[in-house]
Amino acid sequence: MRAIKVVDYDPSWLRLFAEISAELWTLLGDLVLSIDHIGSTSVPGLAAKPKIDLDIVTISDDVLPTAIDAVRSADFVFHGDRGVKRWAFTRDHQGYGFKLYLCGPDNHAHRERILFRDYLRNHPARAQAYAELKRRLAVEAGGDWDFYTGGKTGFVSETVRLASLRT
Repeated sequence: MRAIKVVDYDPSWLRLFAEISAELWTLLGDLVLSIDHIGSTSVPGLAAKPKIDLDIVTISDDVLPTAIDAVRSADFVFHGDRGVKRWAFTRDHQGYGFKLYLCGPDNHAHRERILFRDYLRNHPARAQAYAELKRRLAVEAGGDWDFYTGGKTGFVSETVRLASLRT
């Protein structure tokens, strides 16, 4: 099992997002409504796995097949639909990587990820609690990714609930 590595916040994550985002705008152009930096690397100061997470929201569900084909033809590994009409891709480079999700404009999972990100950005104490949870789970998981991910579910759900109360 591959060890789960949670590292201190790295300000270069913003630059890496900007670089990959520019590449993806060039690749997908007018198929895209937005490219959003999501996940822990999108929250300044938050410890994270060194992988930049992005949601690419297409202008409509109708263009998803074209967008999926375009990303598949680029330097990304395709992982299929994650069960919520959100198609996953990865790319790894020199100690960091990218996890990209393609979805349509009304994707519920995308909306929740934005709520979660924005809530952590605006509530540093909640972000700190999340960092502590992730570090603890990384140690306890011993490389078991299901344990690590599952251990965060309650925290993430509660944070999304709190964020939803504010909208």
